[in-house]
Amino acid sequence: MYTEQQNKIQNNTVTLPQLLMNNAALYGDTKTAIREKAYGIWQKYNWVEYCRYMQITAAGFASLNLRRGENICMVVHNHPEWLFSELAAHALGATTLNLFTSSIPDELVFSIKRINSPVVVVQDQEQVDKLLEVKDKLPQTKKVVYIDPTGMTSYEDDPWLISYARLLEEGEKFIKEHPGFIEEEINKGRQDDIAVMIQTSGTTGVPKLAMLSHRNLTAMADQWTQETKIKPEENWLSMSPPAWIVDQMWGMGVALKSGMCMNFPETAETVLEDFRDIGPAMIITSSRFWEDMASRIRVKVSDAGWLKKKLFYLGESIGKTIVEKQSHKEPIPRSLNVLYKIMSVLVYRPLLDRLGCSRFHSAFTGGHPISPDVILFFRAVGLNLKQCYGLTESGGIFQIQPDNEVKLETVGKPLSLTQVKIAEDQEVLVKSEANFSGYYNDYQSTQGAFENGWLKTGDAGYIDNDGHLLIIGRKEDIIRNKSGDAFSPDFIETRLKFSPYIKEAVTFGEARPYITAMINIDMDNVGNWAEDRMIPYTTYMDLSQQTAVEELILKEVIQVNEQLPEVMKIKKFVLLYKLLDADDEELTRTGKVRRRFVYGLYLKIIEAMYQNQKNVEVTGKVKYRDGRIGEIETTINVINVS
Repeated sequence: MYTEQQNKIQNNTVTLPQLLMNNAALYGDTKTAIREKAYGIWQKYNWVEYCRYMQITAAGFASLNLRRGENICMVVHNHPEWLFSELAAHALGATTLNLFTSSIPDELVFSIKRINSPVVVVQDQEQVDKLLEVKDKLPQTKKVVYIDPTGMTSYEDDPWLISYARLLEEGEKFIKEHPGFIEEEINKGRQDDIAVMIQTSGTTGVPKLAMLSHRNLTAMADQWTQETKIKPEENWLSMSPPAWIVDQMWGMGVALKSGMCMNFPETAETVLEDFRDIGPAMIITSSRFWEDMASRIRVKVSDAGWLKKKLFYLGESIGKTIVEKQSHKEPIPRSLNVLYKIMSVLVYRPLLDRLGCSRFHSAFTGGHPISPDVILFFRAVGLNLKQCYGLTESGGIFQIQPDNEVKLETVGKPLSLTQVKIAEDQEVLVKSEANFSGYYNDYQSTQGAFENGWLKTGDAGYIDNDGHLLIIGRKEDIIRNKSGDAFSPDFIETRLKFSPYIKEAVTFGEARPYITAMINIDMDNVGNWAEDRMIPYTTYMDLSQQTAVEELILKEVIQVNEQLPEVMKIKKFVLLYKLLDADDEELTRTGKVRRRFVYGLYLKIIEAMYQNQKNVEVTGKVKYRDGRIGEIETTINVINVS
């Protein structure tokens, strides 16, 4: 019987709950499956405990009449209860949809109603309050399960709500009254049942719901386990939102398939400290994370003493020389190797240890294009950071850079069981068992997503002579200027964001005579820079309109222009008076710019950059965290780049 189950696992013919039950039988209580930091102490769950919590939670859901074929929404943070609850729903044959905890009430209503979720699992009082605010719009939702009881004492009499602790109690009762029921339900599961739905970014409109089956997730997990040779109990630090494909791919797939340990940090603010505690083997996170970290390092270095500053820049220069020679497969002089080893002791290791990254054997960045300068910066100081590539519809990351042939500008080669090719119009196509099962209630979009069995990624790219894939940008975002020259806005924007003083940038130039940009400053880094120079300011808007800040950003833009071909050079830019915000629909919840929306919203400012205006008066709306909408009036300057 056990051999038969092993064969099913090897052939990806099991569901995720079945895989968890197998791990409980295989590893028992001898290996750690989950580790969570709470109040400064790491708490462990072995595989038997993990499986038991999944079963009791499933029984609790069964007591709430959750049935096979239904869908449930989850609005949770990275905690073990996310894994317990999601797999519990799968155990009963239900499908899960994770939503971002930053979502506003109306966004939650839209998604919950869209899939007719009878049960919603939320993290804490904040999420409960959001749902109570719109309860009358959710007649199909019969129960809201909240995980964190902090501040919930006054809510205990509300019959619409139930705590996770109480759900477990109900689950225990259900198991006693219905022995064997949960195991029977788990055994009914089939590999092609839909396990999870994930919202696409929605940069061009209403997000679609990509459906991933158990087969899709286990197929991707199998490739990652083989490619990276992950061993049981190796550490993964869960820090991407459960609503994003990366932690779904890992928590629902790779960790279960490989026996890897999922680690949950105490808070988002303690991630770097928790890195040092755990020493994760690898990490995949967004380009913004690495951009922000690089910015923080550069600002700290600029504030350091003369000797430390010189030592760092010397170490960085030596490291970059080594990396560039390695990427071009050139021999490295012995003297340079000696200098590199010295700098490893004096600069690289202390820096990586301080960041909590000293024990990574691989670190990956994905989700959005990243400047090769960021990759080069981290690789120069000894961090094995590599670009990877994938999308929700492909079941996650399918393209990674091999350790022995990292090329800064590419996203590497496909995983072992994935095929990639380039269409005639330069679109990247991918074929794999991990490719998604379709869009929820959207047959037309599902049909349009495939071409003769190949998934159309929507990205333009090409494969170089070494078999590496280079992504040019979103096919729909590639634009042509008035002269007909084509360029990718992402290509320019990622280089701008390498500056520690630039948080976000949006470039324009479709059918225009030159390229312009709208820039968000980094409030923290620019604020520190201003304070060091005794420049007074009050708000973000005030800081962004300071003449000294305009001159600072102008220097950064000029530096970027020096790296760009003539057709891509920025001729004019403005510093926007507010940060682009997901709550204002300018960004998606994953932080991507909704380019078309932003263009329409700020058209007056954009036109000013093409009409030789020196400044432009604007009246803008700002949505505050409490839902109020305010109006601001200001004048922003159009800055010419010489």
